[in-house]
Amino acid sequence: MKPFKATALSLLLIFAFTGFTHAQTPEMEVLREIGAAPSADRIEADISKLVSFGTRHTLSDTTSDTRGIGAARRWIKAEFERISEECGGCLEVFYVSDVIEGTRRIPEPTKVVNVIAIQRGTADPNRFVVMSGDIDSRVSDALDGESESPGANDNASGVAGVLESARVLTNYEFEGSIMYAALSGEEQGLFGGQILAAHAKEKGWDIKGVLNNDMIGNIQGINQVIDNTTARVFSEGTRAVETEREGTIRRYTGGEVDSPSRNLARYVDKMADLYIRNLDVMMIYRLDRFGRGGHHRPFNEAGFPGVRIMETNEDYNRQHQDLRTEDGVEYGDVLDEVEFDFAAKLTGLNAVVMAGMSWAPSPPAEVEIEGAVRPSTTLKWKALDAEQNPQLAGYKIYWRLTDANQWQKSVFVPADKTEHTLENVVIDNYYFGVASVSEDGFESPVVFPGPAGSFGD
Repeated sequence: MKPFKATALSLLLIFAFTGFTHAQTPEMEVLREIGAAPSADRIEADISKLVSFGTRHTLSDTTSDTRGIGAARRWIKAEFERISEECGGCLEVFYVSDVIEGTRRIPEPTKVVNVIAIQRGTADPNRFVVMSGDIDSRVSDALDGESESPGANDNASGVAGVLESARVLTNYEFEGSIMYAALSGEEQGLFGGQILAAHAKEKGWDIKGVLNNDMIGNIQGINQVIDNTTARVFSEGTRAVETEREGTIRRYTGGEVDSPSRNLARYVDKMADLYIRNLDVMMIYRLDRFGRGGHHRPFNEAGFPGVRIMETNEDYNRQHQDLRTEDGVEYGDVLDEVEFDFAAKLTGLNAVVMAGMSWAPSPPAEVEIEGAVRPSTTLKWKALDAEQNPQLAGYKIYWRLTDANQWQKSVFVPADKTEHTLENVVIDNYYFGVASVSEDGFESPVVFPGPAGSFGD
């Protein structure tokens, strides 16, 4: 593996930090390279292989070598192990599982198994950004573990994206860790995510972002729109673990649209604009699609920032359907309906987000703000641990109008500073945040002040 190290920084990066130039910087070049690296052919091969298992329903066969979720998860684990061999053993590959029973969709004791691969960071190995996809598939009857259930787009596309991201990013070394997760039990109640989130808390993993990829291969919607240039990112507006006191603080100081998950979504949107050609990310101010759920939610409920990345135009005839044709309409989630180039594009988006966050220092902690009845606004934060963040160059103070969806202005502050005053910028008129910046120009997501925006310690 090769660590990223720029060869020309100095004034170029300082100017880039302070917004005085739009010159191409070294980090831009490597992230564009990563964004373009995912292979549509490899993604097609992986989706085809997953479809070949017939069904990957959580209640399907676990002993066969050719059919059912057991065969699928063993193949995924073997793929992670093969990727690890190619990078000299750079991945830790293992299962994380638990037995679920007595629920509406898993009535009998069933082992729900996730396949995990960790690429450890060189300086801060306990800090993670996670990319996930769902192994399991289903048809019309949520308890039918026997019928053919290809699950090509929902969600072999997400798992294929996870595998391909691992192939791309294991060519590099990062200061922070990256976790590649193939989760099970999503269609039966988001159980795989619950199991992994609980395991993460037990292990004390410092998860700074979860990128849940659930359906990234469809470009034609039931609304008859065909579009391969947009994607959606869903995120919670306020933290699921917010206390009553924290809610009161937020009510008076703001933060309804600045949870860590929401600022992770802004980061995804920004990275798409900078590094992925012909892709516009729609930030959806909602936890998930109306009345529906995804595997980022259990992580949010455990207190971790997480978002859902997916296609813009869904075809509901291709989701959770028995394979059939009725009145000339074809139903079922089949391989022919997946657009592999589009899946590769969204995989590239995930890869640049994970690379950017893992090369960047950790998001700042204990961000505070003051400025009531003053002409200027002051932000303070805790100094980052130097051993865990040797790449730290400094911090960027961001601010935006309160009705703007993206950060608009910024100023760079050197690493030896943990406080900065924005002269003649009135606190009442803007929202503010702080990001950390590496020597090579990689930035963390922006952290909104107070508990409403905290990414943790």
